[in-house]
Amino acid sequence: MSQQTQPATTLPAADAAQRRLVQVLFVGVFMAALDSAIVGPVLPALRAAFDIDNRTAGLLSTVFSLCSMCSTALMAYFSDRHGRRPVYLASVALFAIGSLCIAAAPSFDLLLLSRAIQGIGAGGIAPVASAVIGDVFTAERRGRVLGLLGATHGMAFVLGPPLATVLTSTLGWRWLFLVNIPVALVVLVLGARSLPGQRSGAAPGPVDAAGIAVTLLFLLCLVMGISRLADSATAMVLWPWFLAASGVLLAALVAIEKRQAHALIPIALFANRQLAYTYLLTLGVGFSMGGIVFLTTIATLAYGVSVEHAGLALLPLVLCSMVGSMAAGRLLNRLGARNMVIFGFALLTLGYLQSAVPQTGLGAFAVASVLVGIGLGVVVSGALRAIAIDEAPPTLRGTAQGLINIFNAVGTLLAVTCISAIADFEGGGLSGFSHAYLAVGVSMFVMLLIAFGLKRKSIAAVAGGTPSVGT
Repeated sequence: MSQQTQPATTLPAADAAQRRLVQVLFVGVFMAALDSAIVGPVLPALRAAFDIDNRTAGLLSTVFSLCSMCSTALMAYFSDRHGRRPVYLASVALFAIGSLCIAAAPSFDLLLLSRAIQGIGAGGIAPVASAVIGDVFTAERRGRVLGLLGATHGMAFVLGPPLATVLTSTLGWRWLFLVNIPVALVVLVLGARSLPGQRSGAAPGPVDAAGIAVTLLFLLCLVMGISRLADSATAMVLWPWFLAASGVLLAALVAIEKRQAHALIPIALFANRQLAYTYLLTLGVGFSMGGIVFLTTIATLAYGVSVEHAGLALLPLVLCSMVGSMAAGRLLNRLGARNMVIFGFALLTLGYLQSAVPQTGLGAFAVASVLVGIGLGVVVSGALRAIAIDEAPPTLRGTAQGLINIFNAVGTLLAVTCISAIADFEGGGLSGFSHAYLAVGVSMFVMLLIAFGLKRKSIAAVAGGTPSVGT
């Protein structure tokens, strides 16, 4: 009798514990994503509060992105060495400290420093959360959880702008960051109870100090080189030097990491063809995300949508992205990661190519937005993260997930820079943006071709056995 009742008592308890764990991970990732979505709407209030121009205000996004990207590599590395729980909680705590400092900042310099602290915290939240999912959940349940986390960005972009507008107009812009404090406290308390405390099995070993230093310098030069390329006042002077330095540092990083027993970025990960394809496709995912930025410009230039209502033109895209991400997460184990990625990039190719032909009318633009939204939701739903979970050794899962975030961020930055550069080269009008989005569509088609290099779904999964979503 006891043998029959034992599963009935343990399985529900395990399910409840996993539900609590999902809630902790979801709230933490959503909190970080929401703060990226509210910066745009709050910029006018910040310019007025600190008497700064648009270029200076833009530093808030640049500093956050750079610190987040650098932090991603470090936090993922330390989560593999010292366990997921302390690193995830430390990331959330840093994010909360940065939010509190932003709300209390008396000057723009301190605001910028606080935003950097917040970025350091944000950089560790998503990759460590994904690594936890790989450690705790079976392949059958991973897809849904990863799809839910992928949908958080869509939810953030839906809820972020109206929340920013309401709080800024009623309580003031500082409350946008103060609300992070109680949320972070809840995550810290619940996370201390529900997050796994054990290490992944990696021996800590000596810290890769040289790799850390060179990686941070490489990312700094790469981000500055790409971002300065879009700055017409300094592009011809600065960006070649930054990009040349990043190339030299990358070569040095590869040489250093090949000799490290506990490398920050294990070069052996790139020797795995599936992981190499995954990171290249993740660069394409970031490029597709960056492509969204200027779609509102096409709506205003081609269809007469007012600047005040331009943001509404992206609402179908964002909603479809949420739905696509959650649906793709549910279908991931059934259809396989390869098929989901191929389908997603096919939709992105069609959507962006249609966006490049504004002469077809507003209705066609809406259809293109739906295609881009669903396609983006599918490719960010967790298929590529699932491949990285399956292909990377358990002791390097955090690092493998961190690299996904880094490639994604670089892709987004490249898209914004390339689109603006192409458009400005042709005068910044509709023709320039049409050619820019033609280039985006072609790049999505290239990613579609690369996606066919991923392995097919395993025979065991087709037969109803334990699936391997990375095959």
